[in-house]
Order: sequence, then C-alpha cells, then structure tokens
Amino acid sequence: MTDRRIYTPSELNSEAKLHLEAAFSQIWLEAEVSNLSRPASGHLYFSLKDDRAQVRCALFRSAAVRLAVQPDNGMKVLASGRISLYEARGDYQMIVDSLQHAGEGLLQQQFEQLKRKLQEEGLFDPARKRAVPAYPRRIALITSPSGAVIRDMLHVLERRWPIARVRVYPVPVQGNEAPPAIVRALRAAGAHGWGDVILMGRGGGSLEDLWAFNDEGVARAVAACPIPVVSAVGHETDFSIADFVADLRAPTPSAAAELSTPDARALREQFARYLRQMIVRMEDRRNTAGQRLDHVGHRLQQAHPRRKLEDQRRRLALADSALRREIKLRLSRTAMTLAHLERQLSVLHPRRLIGAAQERLARIARTLNAFSPLQTVGRGYALLTVTGTQDVVSRRKQVSAGDHITARVTDGRLFCRVEDSDDEVLEGLTGLAEVEADARQ
Repeated sequence: MTDRRIYTPSELNSEAKLHLEAAFSQIWLEAEVSNLSRPASGHLYFSLKDDRAQVRCALFRSAAVRLAVQPDNGMKVLASGRISLYEARGDYQMIVDSLQHAGEGLLQQQFEQLKRKLQEEGLFDPARKRAVPAYPRRIALITSPSGAVIRDMLHVLERRWPIARVRVYPVPVQGNEAPPAIVRALRAAGAHGWGDVILMGRGGGSLEDLWAFNDEGVARAVAACPIPVVSAVGHETDFSIADFVADLRAPTPSAAAELSTPDARALREQFARYLRQMIVRMEDRRNTAGQRLDHVGHRLQQAHPRRKLEDQRRRLALADSALRREIKLRLSRTAMTLAHLERQLSVLHPRRLIGAAQERLARIARTLNAFSPLQTVGRGYALLTVTGTQDVVSRRKQVSAGDHITARVTDGRLFCRVEDSDDEVLEGLTGLAEVEADARQ
C-alpha cells in the first residue's frame, strides 16, 4: 500500500495535460465545424467532428483576429494547433492556432514545400532575373483565349502602346490540362524568339483554381525561358510559384500589361515637352551666339584704325578746347590781379600820400585851433600865467598879493602884479595892468 501513488483529480489532470501537450504539440485536423459559440470575450469555441467522433476546440481571441477564414457550422476546415486538457472539467481539447478551408490546407503544404525547394535551388534569386524591355515591339500573351482577362490585357496594350504587335498563345489556365499546356506555350514562345516579353497569367480564384501556376514543371519552364516573363496570376493578394520565378510579378493581368509597356500618351507629352525645351534652348543658344557675334563685331569696330584716329582727333579737340578755356581763365585772373595791384599802387602813390597827409594835418590844425586857448583870447579873454614858471592861473588861490603874473591878450602880453585877490581889487588890477602895458610899449 505504501508504494502506490495516489492522485487528486487536479494532480491527475495537470499531469495528463503535460503528457498531452508534449505528445501532440503541433497537429493538423481536418473535420466539420459544429456547436460554434462566439462569446463576448472574442474567443471561439466549437467542435470538429466526422461521422464517428468529435473533438472540443478553443480558438482564443489573439489567434481569431488573424484568421483568413471565419468558421461557421457545417464548414469543412483544416485546423492547426495543439492538444491540451481543460483541468477544471477534465476535458481534453484542441487549442486551434489557424483555420483554412479543407482541401486548401494540403495544397498550401505542397505550395510551401515546392517554394522552399525552388528557393534553395536559386530559382528565386533576384540576380538571375532579367529586366523587362522599356519599349517592346512584340508582346506574347500566354493565357486563356476567352474571358475578361484577354480582353482587359489587349485593351490596356492598345491604349498604352498601340505600336506593339501582339501574339496570343492560347492555353487552359485551370484543371489538369493547364500545366502541360502552359509549359508547351512557354517553350514554343522561347523557340520562336518572336516576342520581346511574355505576359502570362489569369484572373482570380481559389488556391485550387490557381494551382496550375504552382506546378513545378511550369515554374521550371518559366525559369528556362530565354525571353523575360511577367507573371500575373490572380488578384493582388494572390501569390503563385510562377510569380516568384518570373522576371517580374504583376498584381493583376491588367497591371502586367501596364508594367510591360510605356504610356504612349505620356511619351507624346514628354516628347512635346522635350521639343519645347529643345526649341527654347536652341533659341537661347542662337541669341547667345548672336550676342557674342555682336560683341566681337563691336570689339573689331572699336579696334579699327579709323576709329582710333577718330578717338585721337576727338581727344585732341577736347584737349584744345580745355586748353583754350584754361588760358582764357588764367588771363582773366591775371587781368583782375593787375587791376587790383594798380588800384593798390594808386592808393599808395607819393603824391596821393602827401595830399592825404596834408589833409590830415589840416584837420588836426583845425582841431587844435578849435581847442587852442588863443581862440578863447581872441574872443576878449586873457590867459594868465605865473611869471617865471608859466603856470596857468585859473583860480585865485594860485597867486597871492605881490606875485607877478603875465596876461596874454590878442595883440601882446601884459606884465602885472597882484595887489589883492578879492573881486574889487581885481577890477583895480585890470586898470593897473592897462597902464603898465602902455608904459612898456
């Protein structure tokens, strides 16, 4: 009893979960969807069943948002995921990572296997791809001769590049007969060497519809073709093995026709623009050359001997005119200087100077005479001076009784003696002086 291992339900479920996940870490399961539930959490819960059994499945929201195929009840799907166990109830379930329609899963596996194989062989190497000619003269079409694809491609070629010749190699593009027919068409186009480029493709469809262009023989025929091949299989989101091997992959057949041809209308506009630019540049060059020619002619004309003589004559005339003006100006200035000097000499002439001196002396004499005491004497006054000192007596305090004074009158001098200095004595003095004067005469 002591050697037995006793589990609890949770321990058993936990260990069983580990074994299941280790044993079935990645499996593919093809079955029918049933009991689909879409709770608000975003997770999906459903069962995958066949006619004898079913398996519970959980597809969590993180994987559900990446699904290319949305499951529905009754849908046949190919599911990829791992086996696990929901421990709370002890139910084992499949945790689904991806879903796709049943049948496409196997084809997708084959697609990936062939893709890896050809890639390892270097058939996808960009270095081996050839450039599509920019201006193809002949275009080969490998596609179905009926349907919208051929009409769309021919319409685009006619609109964009109508000068190109087009040859159609009709092939089936779906079914078992399609791959060998496509291979034969590629080899025939290569052997003919007629086309400058090959456009190969078809319209959209399921993976099974496009499977002819995932054929290994078709891929190797594209790689071996001596003419550049543009592959345009399905819609923009569709990829085929032929797309990887071809020299250029186009998202649609119409796009292949556009990518392999120039736009004639755009080229005409471009040529017209280049023509206008060329005309403008030619006119510019012509105008520039004309200006240079005019400049050279002008320089030659400037360097002509006659022009130099004319220039010399003109310069001499200008110099002569300037010299004459300068002589006249200097003569005028000299005449003005001489006139000024003459006026100065006239003013400084001795006769004029003597006359001016005499005139000044006369003015001074008149001034002195006007202020001379003799003028005062001439009007009836006498000039009294102290006899001996000749001091003029202007106040009575200057003399005393008994002093001798001299009186200067108009016609001579009177020698007087002072008797007294009051007014009455002076009157007597005047009479005395007159008497003495008469006596001396």
